[in-house]
Amino acid sequence: MIVIDGCKSDKELSGFSNLEEVLTSLMQDKSLEGRVVTDVLVNDEAFSEIYPHQAEDMSCENITSVELRSVPVAQMTIDIAAEMEKVAKMMASGASHVSRLFREASDADALELLQDLLDVTRDFMAMLGVLKDRVGGMDEDFLARTTKLTDLVTEMSDVLENEDWILLADLLEYEFMPQCQEWQTFSSVLYQQVQAGFAQEAGR
Repeated sequence: MIVIDGCKSDKELSGFSNLEEVLTSLMQDKSLEGRVVTDVLVNDEAFSEIYPHQAEDMSCENITSVELRSVPVAQMTIDIAAEMEKVAKMMASGASHVSRLFREASDADALELLQDLLDVTRDFMAMLGVLKDRVGGMDEDFLARTTKLTDLVTEMSDVLENEDWILLADLLEYEFMPQCQEWQTFSSVLYQQVQAGFAQEAGR
C-alpha cells in the first residue's frame, strides 16, 4: 500500500522492484506539486538513507507499505525562517563554551562539544540552502552573509585538521560568534521578508 498525505495512491508496490523506484515515481506525483516531503515511512517506520542509494537495495518484496508526508513549500520555508534566530543563538552560545574549554586546555571536552556545534551549524547552513532555493530574489546581503559563514566554517575545519586549538578558539570567539550574533538580528528581518513575500504571492 502506498499513501501520500493520508490518501491511498493508485500506484501499487508490486509495480516496482525496489524502494528507490517507488520514491522516484512518487516524487513526480501531481499531489506533491508545490510541497516538500518531510517524512518517509516504510512499513510504518521512519526511513532515511544511512548511505547513498540505500533505497535501491531495499526490495519491494519486503515492503508492505510506503507513506509520504509533506507540507506546502511556503509553510516549510516560513517555519525554517522562524527557527533561524533560535538556532543562531544556540550556535553563538556553543561557540563561547567551546572556545573557553580550548583556552582552559580541556581539549577532549572541547572537541566533543565542537562536534555538536558543527552539526548544528550544518543544519543552519542547510536552512540557508532551503531558503536560497525556495525563495526567489534573495538580496545580495543574504548571499554575502551566507558565503562569509561558509568560508569561515571551511577555515575552521582546516584549523581543526591541523589541531591548532588556540587558533580555533580565536576563530570561534572573534569571528564565528560575531557572525552568529549578526545572524540572530538578520534572521528576524529575513523571517518578516519571507512572510511578506508569500503573503504577496497569495494575494495575487
